[in-house]
Amino acid sequence: MPDTPDGAVAPPRGVGAVLPAAPDLLCAALADARSPRVPKLSPYVPERPFPWNGPAAMYVSEPGTAIDLDRVLRLSLAAPVGAPGRLRPVPSAGALHPVRAHLLLGQGCSLPSGRYGYNPLTHRAHRRGPAPDGAPPGALVVLTVAASRTVGHYGHRAWPLLLLDTGHAAAALALAGATTSDVLVCLDADGPLLAAAAGLPDAPDWQHAWPGTEPELPLAAVLLTPPGGPVDPGPPLRAWAALPRAAAPTPQPGADTTPARELAAARHLLQHIAEAPGRPDGTWHPARRPGELTDETLERRRSAPPDDLSRPPGKELLSRVLATARSVLPEGPAWTVAVGGATPALYAAASSGRPGLDIRAVGDARATLAHWAAGQQWIGAAGAVLLGHGCPEGAPRAAVRSSHLVAGYAVGAAQAHATALGLRSRPIGSWQQADLGGALGDAPGRDWIVHGLALGARPTKAATPTKAPTPAGTAATPATSAPTSATPPTASAAPAAPSGEEERP
Repeated sequence: MPDTPDGAVAPPRGVGAVLPAAPDLLCAALADARSPRVPKLSPYVPERPFPWNGPAAMYVSEPGTAIDLDRVLRLSLAAPVGAPGRLRPVPSAGALHPVRAHLLLGQGCSLPSGRYGYNPLTHRAHRRGPAPDGAPPGALVVLTVAASRTVGHYGHRAWPLLLLDTGHAAAALALAGATTSDVLVCLDADGPLLAAAAGLPDAPDWQHAWPGTEPELPLAAVLLTPPGGPVDPGPPLRAWAALPRAAAPTPQPGADTTPARELAAARHLLQHIAEAPGRPDGTWHPARRPGELTDETLERRRSAPPDDLSRPPGKELLSRVLATARSVLPEGPAWTVAVGGATPALYAAASSGRPGLDIRAVGDARATLAHWAAGQQWIGAAGAVLLGHGCPEGAPRAAVRSSHLVAGYAVGAAQAHATALGLRSRPIGSWQQADLGGALGDAPGRDWIVHGLALGARPTKAATPTKAPTPAGTAATPATSAPTSATPPTASAAPAAPSGEEERP
């Protein structure tokens, strides 16, 4: 983290700012986010009005319209209709809605061609500029994050949640679009190229170009094209980037009231993580949608209250959800599921491509997981917890980016699949001291929990509540060794916030 006194304003790059070397900053920030240090309380950062106030376009449905953006955005990013306040539009990692979507539209969409900023509260797209000549048909969506609210709430733990939430948003778009469109997802394109394509300034230049506005950091993109048409993501991204910068957002007083040191560090860190000059166009992967998913499933997925997650799902259902998390994208973390009930254990996918689960370790890991997940004690009573793990200490920025973005994407897809299978679920974004590999006897510092998804079978009328294991419970131990106690003292935790509301981890 930058060694700046609390309350001091870090100058922008190019005006005498001295920030730590990026690799050192990343290594230190990753260790800090995983440490037991509790974020300090800071003034509440309210949600600001939507900044992109160009003319709102009306959705149309005309013959030849291949991509129904009204439907895709309503099923992915739109806030629930009639909900009091802004609940999470899509179940996520709890990062307070930092993700914004910039729509870059060619022909064949239910909105006119051009650049737009999407408002999830009103479900309206606001025009920011024209499309390039010869823009290919379809919709290119650039996902950015506005970090101030998340940093104000979570402090030094915020930046991994921003990455996870972006992965969730990408999964939501991909799942909503995959029934009627060909969908490609890119989680590693160069950040400055993404910014230019969306008509935004590069992160270091934002405050100089658009003073009084909150910077947005681009992290991912989703491409929707008409079925059967040509798919070539590189030229569309570069064609949009060749246009002049699009319309600016509306300046807002107090856009940077979050403690300056942590906010400046988070933005600098995400900017560094998103840079990929060696492969600017990134890697584009076809989106896979589990066969059970329907539009109704996407509409009703929500984070379940912790009390609804106490019944262990059947192993066949867990195997299917685990398979979804492992298969949606080729890179990213490894996946394990911790199961409670009468025979608690840690399971991995069966070897040699067989269906089913193999035991990785025996014993009940849930109390340890509750301690690692910022002391959220309800996890100790969850029926099962899906765990994405990897991202070793000292990982390069590309690995840190892919580990978190892919983990968020995979948990988003797994949660939708779990909903289709009748399971309850709740993502778990914040993890401290969660060295899963070290706890299981592997080399320490190599296999950290990045993201999680608590799962529970749907309650029955005859079901009785399951009590959380006591702090003295025994952690899971490798199946090939004699059980040993590896459970750290369980931290106290405040009661979990109601489903959909903001909570500090």
